[in-house]
Amino acid sequence: MATGGDIIEITYNHTTLGTGIIFAKSAEDSTFDLGGFTSVDDANKVDGGGNMIDTINQKRWKFGVVVSWDMNSRNELQKIQDLAESGIQADWTISSINGTVWGGKGKPVGDYEANGNEATFDLLLSGGGRLKKITG
Repeated sequence: MATGGDIIEITYNHTTLGTGIIFAKSAEDSTFDLGGFTSVDDANKVDGGGNMIDTINQKRWKFGVVVSWDMNSRNELQKIQDLAESGIQADWTISSINGTVWGGKGKPVGDYEANGNEATFDLLLSGGGRLKKITG
């Protein structure tokens, strides 16, 4: 049986900015791209004999979810911006309601625009190597 569901929390541990917890919004989709080595998807990657030409490239892992934004006290948007601006990557863990925990070294990527009415923003994390399952 496959069990999905909410992301419970996202934690980070950064050598100069410290540690923290970001909470995902309930009932929102989350996306996982484990990264690592992948084969290029190109129907024309064959030779004259019909044999596959396999091009394998390494790509970053990626994780995305909508998170809550408490602009009064937790200041998640500012913390994410600080982590994005840092040249040092953090250790991240992503905990799901199904009991799995994923981890990787990386940082927030992309632009961050928070929704003041909904008190949320889209979080996108990415890093080198692979996003790996720690438990579950």
